[in-house]
Amino acid sequence: MTGVTKEQVLETLKTVRGPDLEHNIVELGMVSDVFISDGKVYFSVTVPADQATALEPLRLAAERVIKEMPGVKGALVALTADKKAGSAAAPVSRPQAHAGHDHHGHSHAPQPQQRAGKIGVPGINAIIAVASGKGGVGKSTTAVNLALGLQANGLRVGILDADIYGPSMPRLLQISGRPTQIDGRIINPMENYGLKVMSMGFLVDEETAMIWRGPMVQSALMQMLREVAWGELDVLVVDMPPGTGDAQLTMAQQVPLAGAVIVSTPQDLALIDARKGLNMFRKVEVPVLGIIENMSFFIAPDTGTRYDIFGHGGARKEAERIGVPFLGEVPLTIGIRETSDAGTPLVASEPNGVVAGIYRDIAARVWEQLGIQPQRPAPAIVFE
Repeated sequence: MTGVTKEQVLETLKTVRGPDLEHNIVELGMVSDVFISDGKVYFSVTVPADQATALEPLRLAAERVIKEMPGVKGALVALTADKKAGSAAAPVSRPQAHAGHDHHGHSHAPQPQQRAGKIGVPGINAIIAVASGKGGVGKSTTAVNLALGLQANGLRVGILDADIYGPSMPRLLQISGRPTQIDGRIINPMENYGLKVMSMGFLVDEETAMIWRGPMVQSALMQMLREVAWGELDVLVVDMPPGTGDAQLTMAQQVPLAGAVIVSTPQDLALIDARKGLNMFRKVEVPVLGIIENMSFFIAPDTGTRYDIFGHGGARKEAERIGVPFLGEVPLTIGIRETSDAGTPLVASEPNGVVAGIYRDIAARVWEQLGIQPQRPAPAIVFE
């Protein structure tokens, strides 16, 4: 393999001091197996779970020194942790079945207009949130491919980018320009790949810093949801910003969400944050439709060797532990990264591929959890 080597990466990482400030992170055994593909370097740094926040600068330092290496085009570095006694988050009790679940575990969610007195959006049959407890887990990419998977399964789908500060949809769906307005008020959504799309990224320049406080964020979200000509949709997928802040609470408390999908990577630290998002939805009585394990494993395109870069199976075990459906495993592939950067999501660009099939299967499980039949206009009856 030409270019940078694993040995060179490890040698460079020896310049990064560990938490003891005496030894480097390689000597301390904190660096996972290193994988290199097309000039991009993938590895994780293992730290104690209870020191994750404090040691984020360590991850940034490791990422920075690798990105500065000649021949390196990019680096993906994650913090991971082995569970240690007393360091795990408090256990979450198994939830009781939500009203409306049948004996087979399928959620027959009420129509949006009926949920907790929240006002629905005319023409939209169901609204689901795709959320994560932290950034960097591939939530937006998952949301796009989930939406396309739902569409491939025969549904009419829209997607709302609820991340005011870091909108991703314009780039992920290769949409540029500004939306038009009807009578100077109602906005026509943008569209690509058959998806109707709305994002703050269509309204402001990509490099504009959105320095908004909570009330402004809430107002913008409600406008993008309720003052957009969505038309008739079976489902609107909402790509939530990471975390549990103002935007998430606004959507959960004011929008009749039919359910939420949680995206996590396998490592313990991501799962700890995923629990926070899951618990937030439970507190505001939004059903959790299930957990997706993203970046579940990596298959080297040249050798076929499998690498569990961030561990494997953590999200499945977490779903079993807390009693929510496990929706599926999405591998970490070069193709997902390349098509996301290019604005040509895999489900649209390679519909017959293995990964597209995984997303379609996940979409089918999500819709099954909702238990809602797509609404179609009654056929016209013509008398000859």
